Amino acid sequence: MRTIEHVVAGGAAGAGTRHGDVYDPNSGQVQARVTLGTQADLDRAVAAAQAAQPAWAATNPQRRARVMFRFKELVEANMEELAHTLSSEHGKVIADAKGDIQRGLEVIEFACGIPHVLKGEYTQGAGPGIDVYSMRQPIGIGAGITPFNFPAMIPMWMFGVAIACGNAFILKPSERDPSVPVRLAELMREAGLPEGVLQVVHGDKEMVDAILDHPAIAGVSFVGSSDIAHYVYRRGVEAGKRVQAMGGAKNHGIVMPDADLDQVVADLSGAAFGSAGERCMALPVVVPVGEQTADRLREKLIPAIAALRVGVSTDAEAHYGPVVNAAHKQRVENWIQTGVDEGAELVVDGRGFTLQGHEQGFFIGPTLFDRVTPAMSAYKEEIFGPVLQIVRAPDFETALRLPSEHQYGNGVAIFTRNGHAAREFAARVNVGMVGINVPIPVPVAYHTFGGWKRSAFGDTNQHGMEGVKFWTKVKTVTQRWPDGAAGGEAANAFVIPTMG
Repeated sequence: MRTIEHVVAGGAAGAGTRHGDVYDPNSGQVQARVTLGTQADLDRAVAAAQAAQPAWAATNPQRRARVMFRFKELVEANMEELAHTLSSEHGKVIADAKGDIQRGLEVIEFACGIPHVLKGEYTQGAGPGIDVYSMRQPIGIGAGITPFNFPAMIPMWMFGVAIACGNAFILKPSERDPSVPVRLAELMREAGLPEGVLQVVHGDKEMVDAILDHPAIAGVSFVGSSDIAHYVYRRGVEAGKRVQAMGGAKNHGIVMPDADLDQVVADLSGAAFGSAGERCMALPVVVPVGEQTADRLREKLIPAIAALRVGVSTDAEAHYGPVVNAAHKQRVENWIQTGVDEGAELVVDGRGFTLQGHEQGFFIGPTLFDRVTPAMSAYKEEIFGPVLQIVRAPDFETALRLPSEHQYGNGVAIFTRNGHAAREFAARVNVGMVGINVPIPVPVAYHTFGGWKRSAFGDTNQHGMEGVKFWTKVKTVTQRWPDGAAGGEAANAFVIPTMG
């Protein structure tokens, strides 16, 4: 059976004796095993990073950008291989797998412009003969702890910007689908990245804690569930690191009475059920405003859901594939039962779905609830599966309060033809990312990604200029060059500008 090892400078075998199973979600069978690393593995990676990072930081930004350009070319050239590998371990269909990779590449494209975005500020004549300028310098060694649901995109979101800024980077991907992160590191090395600048270590909580505690790691970026994000943030900050920790979500889609319901249903089919709902920017809650809107929406949703095709990840006609493993399938089905127990109306039940020839696969059919209320735990918590909940709102103000008062604040969308309503909603809603007639409002790479409340811990978002700020520290220089003119030392005495 294939074993997935660390990608650490020097190529030495991992010291770990523990292993984790990597499943094929389509068949339910174990297809590989991944070595779960130890403190010793991390120490080797950190030592290699410490050796490589100073020279990489001293490499001018243009040359660093050229590595990013070459890496982008290599990923594009290997797109089919990467997508099929990703799909085979995660379960998302090939089209979604390619989208996963492409959204990561968009951040790499942003990183290709690093010579421009690293330019500092300059003030000439801040005082008599005094100039002030700033420079952005790398923090040193960064680390990323990434989730199973986007094994290509999120690693590239992290290491692309961090490495372009001159840092070394240690990636700990999810042990559920680790092959694509390993391959990305190999392609980075092929693109010309010096050995030791990007390394991959595998592991579970033991490795996470080792990363958070290691004194040589200056910054950590994390994406995962909110409880673990809070833990990562707290422990990392206590260890003196800068930390950005992105958590869970329960994104809402507000449907105003004037919305184009056919378009809304088409958008919901992808946003709620695409990638089997295993996305922090999925749209699992729809909030129609008014009973008539709700009834019309439900009437259109039922046949649209019935038309969804669930299939193996290589099925080009499938809308989505299996969830990642048996434990997650059971978790989602447990949440469906909780919704029933709490009194929500189960309109479409996706439990018990099987695919002929793949009866042991981790498949869940699309599920629809109606008359879900904010008091229900199935509404309060993230289900992370192909489950859509209808929460009816009598008016705009109620619809606005639902996402604003929810514990998560990642993304939200409003569907309307009314510009005033959309503008009012965007300004007032207590959520970090807003879509107006856009169901999944993930910002483009040169803007920034980040939620509010329990969806994000830390003060700096991912990618865009916020990412550059996170992976760099500012140094400000105040300089004076005495001109040696007559008048002796007193004529050239330094005076702080604000005291002059």
